[in-house]
Amino acid sequence: MNKKQLQTEQTKKKLADASRALFIQKGYKATSIEDIVAATGSSKGNIYYHFKSKEGLFLYLIDEWDREWEENWSSKEPLYQTATEKLYGLAEQLVLDDMNHPLTKAADEFFSGEKKENDIEERIAAMFERHLDFNKRLIEEGIDQGEFKQDEASTLAVVLESLIVGLSQLTRKQSPEEALRLYRHAFQIYLHGIAGPADGLPIAAGP
Repeated sequence: MNKKQLQTEQTKKKLADASRALFIQKGYKATSIEDIVAATGSSKGNIYYHFKSKEGLFLYLIDEWDREWEENWSSKEPLYQTATEKLYGLAEQLVLDDMNHPLTKAADEFFSGEKKENDIEERIAAMFERHLDFNKRLIEEGIDQGEFKQDEASTLAVVLESLIVGLSQLTRKQSPEEALRLYRHAFQIYLHGIAGPADGLPIAAGP
């Protein structure tokens, strides 16, 4: 990174950091570009130059959140011996992060809001692809170690991400303890399934 790029990143971070408190206090929808201008002391043109839009600025904060999450996970991952243990450890970190991160409410508004510009949609899609890649690597580790049966890791990664997103939304009003219980139970079902043999007969294979 050259000097100009470094200065640009430093400016973007300074603007984003000053805006974060607004999003935390007012939420995503209620925070306007004019609010951000007043809070940062920057011009509207300068904000648009660095982020293109309010959506771009907020997504920058989401990207930072993602990086922080990955750093936290990297520090904890060596504590788990198996892929199964990592899945349950993942559940715990997801709950703690969702329940405690100050941008959670604003992020819910951002992702459930109106249709985004194409470049924002592309960046969101890239972020979810990173999540799927993370899931896939974890699943492949379990398959390679013989913990999980041979299956299509990419498909299982999508199913896991869908489970995580749904749990995240549906446990917002739960206590951390109850949310963690639900996450663990959901991950147990994901790992073992819910179908059982009827009358001692083998379970029929799906189509």
